[in-house]
Amino acid sequence: MSSKAEIESNPVTGQLRALINQALDRYSRFGDECPRPLAEAIRYMLLAPGKRVRPLLTLLAAKACGGSIDDALPAACAVEMIHTYTLIHDDLPAMDNDDFRRGQPTCHRRFDEATAILAGDALQTMAFGLIAREVKVDAAACIAALADAAGPKNLIGGQVDDLAGGKGPISLAHLESIHRRKTAALLKVALCLGGMTAGASSDQRQALCVFGENLGLAFQIVDDLLDFCGDSIKMGKQSGKDEQNGTLTYPVLLGEQQSRQRAHQFIDQAKYNLTIFGPAADPLRTVADFVITRNF
Repeated sequence: MSSKAEIESNPVTGQLRALINQALDRYSRFGDECPRPLAEAIRYMLLAPGKRVRPLLTLLAAKACGGSIDDALPAACAVEMIHTYTLIHDDLPAMDNDDFRRGQPTCHRRFDEATAILAGDALQTMAFGLIAREVKVDAAACIAALADAAGPKNLIGGQVDDLAGGKGPISLAHLESIHRRKTAALLKVALCLGGMTAGASSDQRQALCVFGENLGLAFQIVDDLLDFCGDSIKMGKQSGKDEQNGTLTYPVLLGEQQSRQRAHQFIDQAKYNLTIFGPAADPLRTVADFVITRNF
């Protein structure tokens, strides 16, 4: 069975994905308190078909640390809300100008640019409010960790440098600096939040952080490769956009074969850092295998 099929049909990850989807549906029901067009845009993007990699990582990290899935679920959904907001804003004409996401029209194409911007803004506030209300263990620390990962020093700063493309320094160190912030930071905090809700030890948290950073860098390389040579239909979004936009990517800098090798090295290093958890981290290893093989 391929890793893609395994993450969907695996008894652990499959059940958790269903749980995440149910919770996202529940947390995005507004009644009459939210303008209908805004509510529709939020739910259109938040509930769109996806692998739910980031919230899965939160739940699986909590499980590996001996914690409760129920306790970690609000944090997991908060991470997915932040991720969805970034997708909405990334797709806007002022940034990547994409027409499709997850096999359907992007938010600004389905609605309009103003509604898309406001839906992304709303998802940010929903994420932090959800943690504040629902996370039982050290909610303030969880909010701070997510804010740091999604803020100007990490995700947003990485996006600014990524948009600069070929205008910035052209080196592997610069490229990896971008993606340690833009991509790896959110995957890393997803894992850390799972550990935090489980009361993980400092050694466990450190192992999760290192796993997340390596996983995130591999994830970005695979993303670059898929844009470089992937199938738009399978990906659910247009390929070739990086070249069109002049974006600095791993295949452009290293070539296709060396990029693949580097992605595998990051995955090997990521899985090595799960040794401390033993078999309890096997579902996390499954996610790592999925990341390196998705749509190849």
